[in-house]
Amino acid sequence: MSRSVKQPIGQKRLTNVAIVRMRKHGHRFEIACFKNKVLSWRSRVEKDIDEVLQTHTVYENVSKGVLAKSKDMKQVFGTDDHDVVSLEILEKGELQVADRERESQLSNQFRDIATIVMAKTVNPETERPYTITMIERLMREVHFAVDPHRNSKQQALELIRELQNKYPIARARMRLRFVVPTNQTDQLSTSLNSWNSQIESREEMATTTSLVCKIEPGHFRECDSLVRELQGTLEVVSMAVQGEGESNIDDFNDDDDYNAAHVSHVVEDEERLAQRFSASVQDSRIVSDPAELRRISDTSSNAATTSKGSASADSGVKQQVCKTCNREVGDAKQYREHFKSDWHKHNLKRKMSGLPPLSAEECLADTDIDYGINDRDQYSR
Repeated sequence: MSRSVKQPIGQKRLTNVAIVRMRKHGHRFEIACFKNKVLSWRSRVEKDIDEVLQTHTVYENVSKGVLAKSKDMKQVFGTDDHDVVSLEILEKGELQVADRERESQLSNQFRDIATIVMAKTVNPETERPYTITMIERLMREVHFAVDPHRNSKQQALELIRELQNKYPIARARMRLRFVVPTNQTDQLSTSLNSWNSQIESREEMATTTSLVCKIEPGHFRECDSLVRELQGTLEVVSMAVQGEGESNIDDFNDDDDYNAAHVSHVVEDEERLAQRFSASVQDSRIVSDPAELRRISDTSSNAATTSKGSASADSGVKQQVCKTCNREVGDAKQYREHFKSDWHKHNLKRKMSGLPPLSAEECLADTDIDYGINDRDQYSR
């Protein structure tokens, strides 16, 4: 007599599940979804509901397989249609995720907020943006915590106001073009002066006047209202006016006490900046050929001379100064190239030890490097 094997029926195995939960009027409702699909649905990237829901069934407890009662669904949602209720829970419910997935989401949003802050702010002295690494470091120093339930842009704007209280950072100005009737130009100019705007160009035409100026983003609504009253037009030329290149860590704060307190961050940020703009260095080892080292040092030492010659030909080129090496290193491109030179790295090491900077020739004579060691080991000694 063969024994029959009892197969479980009425069971639906839910694997790799993400639960969306809603509590309403004292009742709990849950739906089972595929991971990484709920956010895609809410952002309107995914449009097929079958790719999001594992089953079109509303549960009271997904893990235990307890279905929601029809009378509870009618009381809360006004219908017992599982498809309709599932859509509402999917849109408004709370997504239950694992710790690692939640950590990944917070890390991505933290990076997004830092990117928004970098795009909207500048160093008020140089009008150049700070690097993303520096912005993230400042966010950690002010103990910024990401709120996953709030918009990243809103959190970034609040963060900018908090950073302005402690660090030299400012909102990047907008560049606007005003076109108003000629007889209304004086009124427009008076308002722009009261908003501390900077007029860059002015063009007089037959019946109208065109003004291009930089203004604080907070005054944009007032500008729009004023132009409407003056029966003119307003055009946004640039959302954020930023200088060429990125702000150097040396430009961040000239206070010796501040730099001493943050000297560990200086080394880390300088190395990352050097690696970013170094296209020729393939790994973290320093140049093993002394002739190559001399060529790189000579190129960096001649950067100031080259930049001075080009400045005489074109007086509009702004010369950048490396405060670590105390030398002019040329325009923005030469300024970035300077950071990957061993001359700059050696002076950075001397700066940490409280020693004055050396010229390129003195640095070459003073450098006593074991060419077989790693560059990171050299600067961690």
